[in-house]
Amino acid sequence: MSLRTKFIVYLVVLHAAFAAVTWHWLQGERGWLLLVEAFYVLSMGVGIALIRRFWIPLDLIRTGAELIAERDFTSRFLEVGQPEMDQLVRVYNRMIDQLREERLRLQEQHFFMDKILASAPSGIVTLDFDGRIALANPSAERLLGAASDVLVGKPLTEITSLIAGALAAIDPGQSQVLPLRGQRRVRCHRGQFIDRGFTRDFYLMEELTDELRQSEKAAYEKVIRLLSHEVNNSVGAVNSLLNSCLVYADQLKSEDREDYVTAMRVAINRTADLNAFMAGFADVIRLPDPQLQQVDLHVLLEEIQLLMSAQGSSEIDWVWDVVDAPDLISMDKNQMEQVLVNIFKNALEAIGEVGRIAIRIDRAGEDPRLVIEDTGCGIDTIVQQQLFTPFFSTKAQGQGLGLTMVSEILTRHGFEFSLESQDGATQFEIVFRPPARKGVV
Repeated sequence: MSLRTKFIVYLVVLHAAFAAVTWHWLQGERGWLLLVEAFYVLSMGVGIALIRRFWIPLDLIRTGAELIAERDFTSRFLEVGQPEMDQLVRVYNRMIDQLREERLRLQEQHFFMDKILASAPSGIVTLDFDGRIALANPSAERLLGAASDVLVGKPLTEITSLIAGALAAIDPGQSQVLPLRGQRRVRCHRGQFIDRGFTRDFYLMEELTDELRQSEKAAYEKVIRLLSHEVNNSVGAVNSLLNSCLVYADQLKSEDREDYVTAMRVAINRTADLNAFMAGFADVIRLPDPQLQQVDLHVLLEEIQLLMSAQGSSEIDWVWDVVDAPDLISMDKNQMEQVLVNIFKNALEAIGEVGRIAIRIDRAGEDPRLVIEDTGCGIDTIVQQQLFTPFFSTKAQGQGLGLTMVSEILTRHGFEFSLESQDGATQFEIVFRPPARKGVV
């Protein structure tokens, strides 16, 4: 029973009791009895009316609370001319106006943030209170290699991505540069924010590939130019002196002449080798822009395979797997020949005498893809992260130029590439993505 009903029952019972007592006392006085009974009826009616009017503000509060619970911030109450009631109406209307404006402001901010997240070049991932992915913007989907509907609801440790596990290992407030495929690098930061009084984590991922490549390129170009200048100046002067010294060979005794000439020739040849050594580095920074033409990839590979197979062991099997060969691809044929020769040469050296080189042509989405796989000795995980670094080489006599030149040529073409080793097999993958589609996932 509500409080209002209790008040009404109380008035009815009270007036009924008074009416019964009055009837008992005034049975002989009919006139007074009717007058008093009429007064009791009028008093009870006035009491019930006052209770109803007293309860109107409470009804207003209940109705307002229901509207707020239903998130209806558009309904407003009208003033009725009663001072107490009108004051309550004005307070409620101001509160509703503020709530409506606040909700509109929050909706606009959320819409704005959604637009920023959708178009941001940086990947953003937020976790819920249980450490599961609650949100991943398109850039994060690209970096993690999965769609949002696959990522949401899973912890990072369950995501099959190159960097997901490493992301989970980053401490709050810390940053780390993580490797992706090929030369790609991503700077990842883990932060925290407060949501409803509890801490939640978020990750900010920014790809640094272009910046790092440009920085590395500028650094090694400066070093190579400096070394080339100094070596060329020294080699030219030394060679001139050595050749001049050879003129005096006839003035020596016959028993000393041969050793003298041999020593001079060795010194001259060594300076020539040093000059050639520096010329190899200089060639990397003097690469011309690609002269694009339409090239048949299958035919180009067959020609290079025929050339390289003559240099390798007869125990090496060459396996072709042409799933979907493209008609023509726009590329600089001469530069791409250098790329493929370097890849095959590294594969042959890794295999040695017995093994297999598989050449696969298919598609990565809409774009042609080439995969060259060898069954050589494989590549250590730590070494994989440094393979395209200038001057880095795993060979005793290597200069670290081969893969640096490969990287530079493929980057100038806008082709995506990666070199990975797993279970004793090494794969070099090239995706021939046209310039118009560069950056499309």
